Amino acid sequence: MLENFEAILECECGLVKDRLTVVGVSGGPDSLCLMEAMRKAGYPLLIGYFDHKLRPESVSDARKVEKTAGRLMLPCVIDGADVRTYADEKKMSIEEAARTLRYRFLFDLARRQKAQAVAVGHTADDQVETVLMHFLRGSGISGLKGMSHRSVIKSFDPDIPVVRPLLDTWREETVLFCAVNGIRPVHDMTNDSINFQRNRIRHLLIPELETYNPRFRETILRMSYSLKGDFAFVMESLEQAWGEVVVSANEEIVTFDLHRLTSLPLGLQRNLIRHAMHTLHAGVDIGYRTLRRAVEFIHAPVPGPRLDLKAGMRLYREVELLHVCAPHAELPFDRWPQLPGDAPISIGIGEQTALAGGWRVISEIWRLPALAMEQSGENEDPLQVWLDAEELPERFDIRVRRQGDQFSPLGMDGHSQKLSDFFVNEKLPQRARDRWPLLCVGDEIIWVPGFRPAHRHRLKESTKRVVYFSLQHPEKNEQPRS
Repeated sequence: MLENFEAILECECGLVKDRLTVVGVSGGPDSLCLMEAMRKAGYPLLIGYFDHKLRPESVSDARKVEKTAGRLMLPCVIDGADVRTYADEKKMSIEEAARTLRYRFLFDLARRQKAQAVAVGHTADDQVETVLMHFLRGSGISGLKGMSHRSVIKSFDPDIPVVRPLLDTWREETVLFCAVNGIRPVHDMTNDSINFQRNRIRHLLIPELETYNPRFRETILRMSYSLKGDFAFVMESLEQAWGEVVVSANEEIVTFDLHRLTSLPLGLQRNLIRHAMHTLHAGVDIGYRTLRRAVEFIHAPVPGPRLDLKAGMRLYREVELLHVCAPHAELPFDRWPQLPGDAPISIGIGEQTALAGGWRVISEIWRLPALAMEQSGENEDPLQVWLDAEELPERFDIRVRRQGDQFSPLGMDGHSQKLSDFFVNEKLPQRARDRWPLLCVGDEIIWVPGFRPAHRHRLKESTKRVVYFSLQHPEKNEQPRS
């Protein structure tokens, strides 16, 4: 066992012998086997025991682990918490609460001691049980592949990995290893209780399935190995697509280019949404139903303003963008020009003024009408405009919309429509409308930046005087030259 075990520690788990590893030890045969095997392999260890306070004998078990570690000359740290109370407060299952508190303790220990990893005693039996749990929840390939020898759980630590060196070792092998090496495991009575789902799978479901296939556990383990290779291929495709379709991503919001996203195969779309959700909430269990609802929302001809996903996460669709948001995230406004308040801002020809979020408005006179006509005809930037200045004053107002505003956009031959209808037709997101800057002369709107100028002030063959306006994003500093 040790010859192959050392190769796993080095190649699969990525561990080195000149750095400390924290080993989570419960006192059972699996974790004690891991502790002794790593010690014999020459790895410096720090033993961590977490008392869940679910059994009266848990204090005694902690002392036994401490005594065993001491006999092997290994340092040991013991901590604990009332898991049942924590589960009630957080509305979590006992299993989930126990895992959360135990891992929180182990990773905190690893950070304080600058350890290279947290090692846990998950075995091949745990792998089979995990795959079956994910299957019963309707998980996709990411769940059916099971656990990995090395992984990072960002919700506990973004850098320190958890390693599982015994993932190819069966539970009966760990029991034999302990017996041969004179280690006496403690028996956790909660492992016998069928009140927990994993125990029901272990004691009831697997024995029943083995009546159909005596080598059922080996079959499931082989399947997880096969799916790991498939998952690696999916992740490679996912990472490539992620770089192509993600506009921005942080710990609160992941934003996709909607057109590029919807051009991908549906399976890849679902996996991208799943990856975005895991980016915001690592470890959350995301089933097929959630992802199917997300894809249906994305492709709906007339989608609602938002879709609630899972764990408080939400999906927003805004014209060409799709936002996956954490529970308390607020969608940013900085990608749009917005007025900082309700008061109008005055701007004269040849001046510039600031808007919210670093945006600015620039105005200047163009002295060559023919060049302005040429530039205007070739222009593809809706945030710049050339206007006939013959009937325009030297000063203008930039203001927000008002009740009853009318607009006569270019292309309607001077006919007007409600500004609210114009915004709807142009699919400007609702939340951007209230402070969208409007260039005005008195009550007349002469330009809606990002869209169209007023028909009356368009450039004409007879134009002799041209005024130019541009809205510039804080990242853009260039401006046209007259």
